[in-house]
Amino acid sequence: MDLRQLRYFVTIVEVGSFSRAAQVLHVAQPALSQHVRNMEMDLGVELLFRSPQGVRATEAGETLERHARLILNQMEVAREAVKGGQNEPEGEVRFGLPGTVSQMLCVPLISEARRRYPKIKLRVAEAMSGFVLDWLREGKIDLGVLYRTVSDRNLEARRVLSETLALVGPARPAGDLLGTDEPPPGPVSFTTVSHLTLILPSPGHGLRALITEQAQAESAHLSTVIDIDTYGQIKMLVEGGLGYSILPVAAVQAEVQEGRLRQWPLGQPVLSRDLHLVRPCDRPLSNAVRAIEELAYITLIRLVQEGAWPATLVNPEEEYSRKS
Repeated sequence: MDLRQLRYFVTIVEVGSFSRAAQVLHVAQPALSQHVRNMEMDLGVELLFRSPQGVRATEAGETLERHARLILNQMEVAREAVKGGQNEPEGEVRFGLPGTVSQMLCVPLISEARRRYPKIKLRVAEAMSGFVLDWLREGKIDLGVLYRTVSDRNLEARRVLSETLALVGPARPAGDLLGTDEPPPGPVSFTTVSHLTLILPSPGHGLRALITEQAQAESAHLSTVIDIDTYGQIKMLVEGGLGYSILPVAAVQAEVQEGRLRQWPLGQPVLSRDLHLVRPCDRPLSNAVRAIEELAYITLIRLVQEGAWPATLVNPEEEYSRKS
């Protein structure tokens, strides 16, 4: 095997199709197929499972993909080192973001990255925090944002901000629709929330885990009638009077300002969650990754300082930490 074959293989797995990979790589599809067959013959195992819906890696293929990503990343770092560390950063950077972070960070980050670093190709992937963490562990992304600390020895986390969560309800009284009394105007306890009809992210979602943990700490049992992982759909259902939810203040500020939703402070002290910028520490980082990492940190701080993101900044001197 050579580096070219590894790069071809990783691309095929990423896009899940020989034809799409051929377009991305600008290589004839028969040539790609031949490269994979040669690799399978060389290793003596099947690397890809082929079906009418596309291709995906076998167990052996997943193992090869992980190692191939590490090798290709190290070669990129070596190339940059040879060319000189003072050169303008260039190359591809893969950044994983939860949906709520993406809607706040993605546009300003990409815009500023294009202006500052035109030779960097920034690829942003959006998913729930659990998937972002898995991608970091598997080497599928170079940087990620998580709403929880990490316990992996191979990852470092830098806490950037803390954002407030709120109980969210329809703009008009929903007692008649939901058969429940309106929450009081002040900070609402989880005991009160336990009597409300709730629409929340499904179990396994990072926000749901935080909410459940806090409710259990207050001996409150929450009752959900709808589990849905898309914040946009949750807000639409709440606005329609089908229930209440618990969401970040930043995620509902537009709807609250427009009078479409209402919000109540939740808990005493008010419930919040921390946002962490996470990077791997088991492999060298290219200049391009380091540049985007610092730019993401600066952009997050600016969004908070300008009031675009209702949150509190943590100690600006706080550096990355990892599990020892």
